[in-house]
Amino acid sequence: MIYTRTSEDKGRGVFAKQLIRKGEIFERAPVILIPAREWESIERTVLFNYCYGWGEDSALALGLGSLFNHSYQPNAIYTRRFEEQVIDYRALRDINLDEEITINYNGDPLDLAPLWFSVK
Repeated sequence: MIYTRTSEDKGRGVFAKQLIRKGEIFERAPVILIPAREWESIERTVLFNYCYGWGEDSALALGLGSLFNHSYQPNAIYTRRFEEQVIDYRALRDINLDEEITINYNGDPLDLAPLWFSVK
């Protein structure tokens, strides 16, 4: 249903292999939990750029979950399912074949706040 390839201006991205309908969950990514006490070690690695906040801890999404690019006009949303230790990705609108799938890294598709890594 989804695949990776190089995105025009964002490096690697995730794209639709077929039409994905509005409301459809197209990816369920299990996560590897990173306890807060271990975060300092992760911050010094490339994995830092691929993690999600997970309460007081962090998580690395498996599958293609950590490869979605950011947009302030996303076509998908993610939902962290803490008890199941997975992240669901759902289409906010129909996503066309070969269209890049983007999420708002702030979690809420309408949140226009600067991203944590762009605030200096």
